[in-house]
Amino acid sequence: MTQPPLVVIVIPTYNEAANLDELTRRIFALGIPNTKIIFVDDGSPDGTGEAAEKLAAEHEGRLEVIQRGGKLGLGTAYVRGFSQALSEGADYVLQMDADLSHPPEAIPALIEKLGGADVVVGSRYVEEGGVDESWRLSRRALSYFGNLGIRLITGLDVRDATSGFKAFEAGALRGLDMGGFRCAGFAFQAEMAHACQRKAYTVAEHPIIFMDRTKGRSKMSAAILAEAVWKLLPLRWRR
Repeated sequence: MTQPPLVVIVIPTYNEAANLDELTRRIFALGIPNTKIIFVDDGSPDGTGEAAEKLAAEHEGRLEVIQRGGKLGLGTAYVRGFSQALSEGADYVLQMDADLSHPPEAIPALIEKLGGADVVVGSRYVEEGGVDESWRLSRRALSYFGNLGIRLITGLDVRDATSGFKAFEAGALRGLDMGGFRCAGFAFQAEMAHACQRKAYTVAEHPIIFMDRTKGRSKMSAAILAEAVWKLLPLRWRR
């Protein structure tokens, strides 16, 4: 019998100890054959690394932890996790946040859409997509206009330029220059989308509802968004 494709989900973590149990449970409850999780922890002081190691022991062979010992940035965490997934022979590689803002239940649909695309983006800004109903108008405006500004600056076609919920066909991910990314933080998401567009990859978007975290503290702010816009300005001349 042929082996099911290997699905590897890369999840960077920093101070997310309270969310790992539920996130792991919901992912494995989907029943997707041959699925593996890779947590990449940046030395979280709240014990996230230890919580992840405990889960790795409980799910031997299905969950791996990369301990980096210090806060080196979201983008470099993804690059490290992607490289590990590809070295292990992944057929499909996904990325998502650890705070349960990205619904794990959307994972099967993202994988299914990879049958006709190189990259699938979990998108808030397509039909049937959206954000948590509890968000205040100011937060909705920050998210929407920040995303719109980044799209205009970079020339991105994808509607949700800052989405951190993506699925890649392994061959497409291998085709990207992992050493060429300049953004270590939040701006990495748009830089990755830009790299895929430059490669002329087929990019599909799947609607998701982006939920507010219920445990832990959000790391997003207007300052982080402004920094992302500034760091992404050079992409205008790399189009």
